[in-house]
Amino acid sequence: MEVFIPSFRYEESELERGYTVFKIEVLVSGRKHFVEKRYSEFHALHKKLKKFIRTPEIPSKHVRNWVPKVLEQRRQGLELYLQTVILENEELPKIFLDFLNVRHVPTLPKAESCGSFDETESEESSKLSHQPVLLFLRDPYVLPKANVCSTEKI
Repeated sequence: MEVFIPSFRYEESELERGYTVFKIEVLVSGRKHFVEKRYSEFHALHKKLKKFIRTPEIPSKHVRNWVPKVLEQRRQGLELYLQTVILENEELPKIFLDFLNVRHVPTLPKAESCGSFDETESEESSKLSHQPVLLFLRDPYVLPKANVCSTEKI
């Protein structure tokens, strides 16, 4: 899994002060999706993660001025935070995956983790393959029973 924060934008609201939204790019098993989160959501995640895993430092909650240079530093810090959580944890907590809207992270089968295959084979075999499922009401290789009486008379 790879995570990047390529951009952010300022959101104005009539109900509250304006806020910054960070666009998170999530790449899992060759598929990419985007999630938008506010800093307050990152901070809430950080507080939850600290209970389960050792977490890296998160950028400061308080920012004095909302100038693009300061926001860019926060963007970089949040991106590094997410990437470090992924790098330092073999198994990612469900709250982290939920934060990124990731339902399933494929894991390597035990045989591959032992190094029994070379890298190219393990990469290809770890990719999900989608095959159509066929349903047969009866076994297609067994012929239906013929009426024995009628064949014997012929």
